[in-house]
Amino acid sequence: GQVLELLRGVQRGSEDRKRWLGRLRWALQNEETQQKFVRLEGSVRTLTGLFTSSLAGLQLEAARCLHELSHSSVPAVAEACLPVTSYLLTYLSGHSLELTELCLYTLGNLVVESEAVRKQLLPQGIIPVLASCIQSPHEAVLEGVGYVLSQLLQAKEAPTEIIPLVLDSVLPQHMLPLVCSGLKAGMGAAVEFAWCLHYIICRHEDNSVLLALGAVPALSTLLLDLASLIPQGAPEGLELLVCPVLRCLSNLLAQTGCQGQDGRLLIALFLILQCFLQQHPFLLQECLWLLNNLTADDPFFCSALLSLDLLPALLQLLTCSQMATVLVLTVLCNVAEKGAVQCQQLLQQPLLAQLLPLLTRPDPEAVGQCLELLHLLFLHCPEAAADFTRQGGHQALEQHQSTLELQERAQALLDMVRQPPGAPSACQATLAVFS
Repeated sequence: GQVLELLRGVQRGSEDRKRWLGRLRWALQNEETQQKFVRLEGSVRTLTGLFTSSLAGLQLEAARCLHELSHSSVPAVAEACLPVTSYLLTYLSGHSLELTELCLYTLGNLVVESEAVRKQLLPQGIIPVLASCIQSPHEAVLEGVGYVLSQLLQAKEAPTEIIPLVLDSVLPQHMLPLVCSGLKAGMGAAVEFAWCLHYIICRHEDNSVLLALGAVPALSTLLLDLASLIPQGAPEGLELLVCPVLRCLSNLLAQTGCQGQDGRLLIALFLILQCFLQQHPFLLQECLWLLNNLTADDPFFCSALLSLDLLPALLQLLTCSQMATVLVLTVLCNVAEKGAVQCQQLLQQPLLAQLLPLLTRPDPEAVGQCLELLHLLFLHCPEAAADFTRQGGHQALEQHQSTLELQERAQALLDMVRQPPGAPSACQATLAVFS
């Protein structure tokens, strides 16, 4: 009854229509009321009429009601709002900042809940409209554009239907500078657009558009800038921007393998780790993924890791978490693969002593990666095998002779460990097991 009374009050067209709209807006904060409202005959049509009114006060109040409706997690409520999407797009180019902002967040919310809404908005031209809004000088509008775009880019049909349209528009060439000006343009917008870039990069095979815009050097420079803020005290919320930037770089490098050879990038990563490890441990994984992708096929970064004396800091992360163990070991394998010189530098640290306890872990992935690293070390530095035996390493290896997925590799290492120095045959034979 109350919902019907509110609708009648709004429809009556008396002076206090604005007050009725205000009451309706408060009522629409309730999930159940939202559903009752959209079921009433003519309810959305009435709101649409007021939303398109020439009286600015009424229009804004109706926009606030629509915004409340858009918060519903019930697809039927979002679908009831279909008649209003074209007006929401039209008013994005209006003069009222508050109205533009309301329209953006209403669109963003509707897009999340309903594929029908997304299917209607694309032919209505949402991408070109957002492309013109992203050129606004207002931070609040930019943040709203980032919100709508990040919701669209997460849709299940994004890879085929949305990302190609975005890449064909001027959006990428505006997004990248907004992310990279980071703290100057406003953290909120930078964070939203950094996630937008991440959704494009990880859901789209061909990122030539972003690469041509210089995404790799631009994001690398941004990471250096963000890390340089840390010694003076990181600004509030910095980790929210660092996270998607690390992911974008990681994924671009994994896809292209092209990167500038700048050792400062490694120092930046370790500064970020040092700063955020305690409060935001989720960044550990992001930093180590990037470190892995930097060192994977690149002798430059492997050498830089050693020459900048970052190895002790890396080894400290070995036991932070299960994921960290595997990733740190993977990075160490990347370095060890480069040959005898690198392996000798690794062994200058008390590395074997740190690897031994890892072999007793119940985690086959970590143990497997550990065996991989030992194999590379023994291969390039046979004296390490003797050292390992002296520390009781062969007992640790013998435990894994009965683990199905590890037994072949454990046996191959035992053969290497038992091999007298100067006899190459066993080493040659083990290569097949590890390759």
